[in-house]
Amino acid sequence: MNPNPHINRTCGFRISWLDGLILVLGSFLSWWLMNQSFHLWWIIPAALGHFFLFCNVFLVWRRLELLWAASFVVNVVAHVASNEFDFWPPLLWQTPVTLLVVAWQMRSPWYHGIFAHQINARIQDYLSHKL
Repeated sequence: MNPNPHINRTCGFRISWLDGLILVLGSFLSWWLMNQSFHLWWIIPAALGHFFLFCNVFLVWRRLELLWAASFVVNVVAHVASNEFDFWPPLLWQTPVTLLVVAWQMRSPWYHGIFAHQINARIQDYLSHKL
């Protein structure tokens, strides 16, 4: 028996029932907070939307997810500190960060998210554990 068996690697879009449940619960929580006139209700769909994009669509590396999260926190704190509670200004500042993270991931030879077979010339190396 091999003490270090390779995990079968896959590529492309993926979703589980737990992901769906989290998205549904987050949507209800966002809706409820919005109806309670909580000014920062939009943080939940922003974070969950990026969670879905990063974990299910583009399969972003954890360190890039953490960099994105840190920039999101700084972005939101800076806007709240300046008494800006609307979602548009932080969204406009965060969108380039999101695009940079996704582009960085998609240009990697380890990219295995959506359309990996069309985008990543080395996808077979990744899937066969040669990378």
